[in-house]
Amino acid sequence: MQYGPCQHGPIMTTRDKPWLFRTYAGHSTAADSNKLFRTNLSKGQTGLSVAFDLPTQTGYDSDHVLSRGEVGKVGVPVSHIGDMRTLFDQIPLATMNTSMTINATAAWLLALYVAVAEEQGAARASLSGTTQNDIIKEYLSRGTYVFPPAPSMRLITDTIAFSTRELPKWNPMNVCSYHLQEAGATPVQELSYALATAIAVLDGVKASGAVAEKDFPEVFGRISFFVNAGIRFVTELCKMRAFTELWDEIGRDRYGITDEKHRRFRYGVQVNSLGLTEQQPENNVYRILIEMLAVVLSRNARARAVQLPAWNEALGLPRPWDQQWSLRMQQVVAYETDLLEYGDIFDGSAEITRKVEVLKNEARAELAHVQSLGGGTSEEVIAYMKRQLVTSNTARLHAIESGETRIVGVNAFTTTEPSPLSAGTDAIMTVKDDVEFAQIEQLKAWRAARDAKAVKAALAELASAAKDGRNIMEPSIACAKAGVTTGEWGATLREIFGEYRAPTGVALTMRADGGEQIEDLRTRVKHLAERMGETPRFLVGKPGLDGHSNGAEQIAVRAADTGLEVIYDGIRVTPEQLVKTVQERQVHILGLSILSGSHVPLIREVMQRLRAAGLSVPVVAGGIIPQDDVNVLKQLGVAAVYTPKDFDMNRIMGDLVTLIEKRVDEKAA
Repeated sequence: MQYGPCQHGPIMTTRDKPWLFRTYAGHSTAADSNKLFRTNLSKGQTGLSVAFDLPTQTGYDSDHVLSRGEVGKVGVPVSHIGDMRTLFDQIPLATMNTSMTINATAAWLLALYVAVAEEQGAARASLSGTTQNDIIKEYLSRGTYVFPPAPSMRLITDTIAFSTRELPKWNPMNVCSYHLQEAGATPVQELSYALATAIAVLDGVKASGAVAEKDFPEVFGRISFFVNAGIRFVTELCKMRAFTELWDEIGRDRYGITDEKHRRFRYGVQVNSLGLTEQQPENNVYRILIEMLAVVLSRNARARAVQLPAWNEALGLPRPWDQQWSLRMQQVVAYETDLLEYGDIFDGSAEITRKVEVLKNEARAELAHVQSLGGGTSEEVIAYMKRQLVTSNTARLHAIESGETRIVGVNAFTTTEPSPLSAGTDAIMTVKDDVEFAQIEQLKAWRAARDAKAVKAALAELASAAKDGRNIMEPSIACAKAGVTTGEWGATLREIFGEYRAPTGVALTMRADGGEQIEDLRTRVKHLAERMGETPRFLVGKPGLDGHSNGAEQIAVRAADTGLEVIYDGIRVTPEQLVKTVQERQVHILGLSILSGSHVPLIREVMQRLRAAGLSVPVVAGGIIPQDDVNVLKQLGVAAVYTPKDFDMNRIMGDLVTLIEKRVDEKAA
């Protein structure tokens, strides 16, 4: 380093390499996603971040009953090795860095990836990238889990042991605090719960004996993190410095890692999609930039990879142009500014140091509490952390409702001009319903053309390895090469490991206060109950595979606060099961929450089944629902539709009570 004229600190004589530029991409079909990948790479993107659809994430084939409406919606469907070949066609995997956002089925998707790479002639040792593989955050926030904690941790251990031997450049575990913040986590909760997850995994690997003691530093060094960056810029920057220092501390003091290189906190980031607004969505561009700066400005805590959402993701799927805009934002900061020419510009800041120490101390205390309850995979800890997240999210939303937290365009400065960016029929990208039909037909053809005996033998070996406690990866790669489907792999392991229902965190999160509005609602509900001779029952349903349960949980909490009897059993139910519950529990109003884009086919089926059963119950819906689809749902008989712009939950509760009152009046007449 040297000092330049009129400069008060050192400048670097050479520029740092920029972080990996990524966009989170994948949709419709493997062919369409491949085209998008290659287009983005040609524009200067330097790594891939692959989004998979919900059936793929939860181990179902596209023709499973729970896959209805979900195929190709939030990511690309990968049912077998043929889909994976198409997905990475003309993309040399030996030189590509690929992040795969996959958790419950991470071992299977990694097996497919390895199999395709070997078909390309790539050596296993050349492969670089990440499988997220964080099942604990799925229990807490995202919902794409399959198996109970113990077998889930066994699968994670298997991928880590395999990668340590066979894929030395691969990150087999990516601790994902991103979705914890999406679920309402405070910075301290994000720090402590993510670190608790990493400790649970590392302790599990140690206890398993699957990795030799001499290789354990390599295991520690290949654990990476996927972090959220919110709008509170200074706090988020300090959070990343706290993450870096705490991780170094854990490596040194808990695991005896002596090599500083192995103790480096390595993380990728997507900035906060939670903060994207449907109102005045053009403001999201500023939010995304500010949030990105929190993870790139501090050199000692700089992200290794950054992916930015598009400005219009609160409205629907982004178009290629929208993704390009986000990519260009990264490139401008990396190549046009002088950021990469300097050391850490925050070293020596008393204010930054103070805030980092506060975060570290509070995170240590919460981490110690989690450890005292049994660590990251115990049922008690999972339930505790879930309750804490729901409580924090409730407080966050209350602050927005009350105006304590000001959000431009939402609860402040709401006067606006029409946006030319979001006008017209092509303002957002949509996935056509015929994608699902085509994928199912292709899947049927794949099953018919493969060697059935080879498939049967491969699945038998997979089952044997699962039962015997052998590493699952080589049998999974053999399954991939034999033509086994995602659903067959998932079904085989479901039979052995069982399935899991994570705690909802709702029951113990009811608030005693709430202000004048909620007291008025409680009075209305009380009077309504007296008229009916029973407490009105509200069923909150999550049809399909959508695991984004934060909204449903908050609606359930607020409805219970008003005095309604709330029935909420969590995610992943079929329309048939929902209608059966309406009938058996004599439900008075049904709320359907879907964020995956599958709202039209799933809600249509619910309405059809209600009519067939002779049930006349008001239905309301919530999710990321374009206006055209709002009109469709209302034509189907849905009484009200709520989107992210509807943040006043007391108003929503008032609407629900009014709908029940109207139905009572109709029956009385």
